[in-house]
Amino acid sequence: MSGVLDHVMMRVEDLDESLEWYTTHLDYEEKGRWEADTFTNVFLGPEDAGEDDALLELTYNHDDRTYEMGDAWGHIAVRVPEDELQSSYDQLMEEGVEDYRDPESNDNRYAFVKDPDGHEIEIVKRDHGAKWSLDHTMIRVEDADDALGFWTRKFEYEHTSRWESDSFANYFMAPQDASEDAMTVELTYNYGGQTYDMGDAWGHLAVRTDDLDEEWETLMEREAEDYRDPESCDNRYAFTKDQDGHEIEIVTDD
Repeated sequence: MSGVLDHVMMRVEDLDESLEWYTTHLDYEEKGRWEADTFTNVFLGPEDAGEDDALLELTYNHDDRTYEMGDAWGHIAVRVPEDELQSSYDQLMEEGVEDYRDPESNDNRYAFVKDPDGHEIEIVKRDHGAKWSLDHTMIRVEDADDALGFWTRKFEYEHTSRWESDSFANYFMAPQDASEDAMTVELTYNYGGQTYDMGDAWGHLAVRTDDLDEEWETLMEREAEDYRDPESCDNRYAFTKDQDGHEIEIVTDD
């Protein structure tokens, strides 16, 4: 498989409100849509998103349900040019976006806002990629060694960087030879044996493959969890889970 992260899915309670938020504030455009009897999936990204750029999938269930955020999922991160962190944040504030964690409170290295449903969005400085493109998705893990082993063995990801502090460590994982514009997964390990609530406001990460059946067979040989196999998904995609229960979709890249 190519191994590139294709998209990250989050659930929203009001699709029109969420679409307006992302298209207005992050200049996203609709890249694709799938309408079913009980739900709608909409894929979003910057207008000039590249081939390896990940998309954001908004899932709206038609039964007006509400969601719990939990804390096993952390945030998505979007890119802005190195010298535009403050100006980009100021623009969002002028547009009425929630003031959550401004650049000054984060030593002018990054900032955070929230979307209408409370999903956290980090704004990071990057010298590559389209503005507002997805840089990484952060998930919290209960055992760093297990999490690093999962992504290394199951998906052949490599450890690209880390940031260690007194109370936590962040590990960034990406496919081998991935372009710098590809989204990475950030594994956050908080010291002290913390456990997390998965919630249901976040859905899954999706990994691309050029051969679904072959990739699924490889994952089974590597003892990945058999959560939803290709046959149960009409041979269009499949799902496994990581060691903590985060769902990972396997999708074809055509």
